Amino acid sequence: MSIVVQKYGGTSVGDVDRMKRVADRVARTHRDGNQTVVVVSAMGKTTDDLVSMASRISERPPERELDILLTSGERISMSLLAMALHDRGVPAKSFTGSQAGIITDAVHGKARIIDMTPGRVQEALDQGSVVIVAGFSGVSQDTKDITTLGRGGSDTTAVALAAALGADVCEIYTDVDGVFTADPRIVPGAKKLDHVSYEEMLELAAQGAKVLMVRSVEFGRNHGVRIHVRSSFSYMAGTWVGPEEDKVEDAIISGVAHDTSEAKLTVQGVPDRPGVASRLFSTLAEEQVNVDMIVQNVSSEGRTDISFTMPRGEAGNARGVLEALADEIGAEGVRVDEDIAKVSLVGAGMKTHPGVAAKMFGALSAAGVNIEMISTSTIRVSVVVAKDDVETAVQAVHAVFGLGDDPLPEEVH
Repeated sequence: MSIVVQKYGGTSVGDVDRMKRVADRVARTHRDGNQTVVVVSAMGKTTDDLVSMASRISERPPERELDILLTSGERISMSLLAMALHDRGVPAKSFTGSQAGIITDAVHGKARIIDMTPGRVQEALDQGSVVIVAGFSGVSQDTKDITTLGRGGSDTTAVALAAALGADVCEIYTDVDGVFTADPRIVPGAKKLDHVSYEEMLELAAQGAKVLMVRSVEFGRNHGVRIHVRSSFSYMAGTWVGPEEDKVEDAIISGVAHDTSEAKLTVQGVPDRPGVASRLFSTLAEEQVNVDMIVQNVSSEGRTDISFTMPRGEAGNARGVLEALADEIGAEGVRVDEDIAKVSLVGAGMKTHPGVAAKMFGALSAAGVNIEMISTSTIRVSVVVAKDDVETAVQAVHAVFGLGDDPLPEEVH
């Protein structure tokens, strides 16, 4: 008997009618003879509403209590779906993340899974029940407190369970048909991809594609879990995420991702001597600040500027930390720019095709988009641009590489 893990996002279970449609799909999977595990997110905007409520109650809610509050949305979803399945004659049991054996470290708000003990889940499956698990949460191995895995953490819950149970597939259901060559809301001609490698999906997710959470793809790659991204509103095939050798097509570029949720922080007038950069970024790491792109300018008169990007929500904390550190390392000041965006070109084929970056930069130049920072890997080229230019940049890059049905702008020909 096959084990199928399905994950349904907040839009898919956004109201009672949608919850009933999900129950119909789950019941169909179960009646097809599969042992079925379902991971659910909170309904609609429930998590956002809870965060807003917490901020009105307290300026700085304790992280432990915030985690307990935020996990209530998923518990509502799991119990409602279990009720809907019972009404359809399908036995179902719901479990919280901790009951399902999701063991994490003790970092509230963005905990990492360190172990999986899904004994109760397997027992319920063996008894013929559909198992419904609240996504996004686990329990700390050390403190025994409830923890959350960060926004989008239900994806990670689903892939981790699929790995622990040896599932045949992990189906991620969302409100889009799969992974596209760009955000269809910005590029109407964007095309759905039939298959994306783990490495390409990791880069797309890390650079702003919202379809999958980065850590879920890492988990899938590390444990060989085949992931199928599909729409919960149709039965169409979606996008498979798996090993690179599974790809049939030999495309140079897979897609263009963008991210408008980052800020750029510049530490000005840093003494250009050994150990300063280490001190700076060690301090940020101790404060759990996630740093992305880093650029150090050419030294002038023994001083340089160091710029880096990070999630905008962490910019205030990072600024405070580095302003306190500035005197110690001899820096002249700290500046934050929140009006930026990151645009990334991703494709495993670019490893063996020179000139990809030049073509991308040419398209941006022709479209009048200025590049502020550049970062590359073997399968990615990322640039930071002004936030107001992000749509123009995505459209120009997508068009110049012929990724969809969108016409090539005249100035890029």
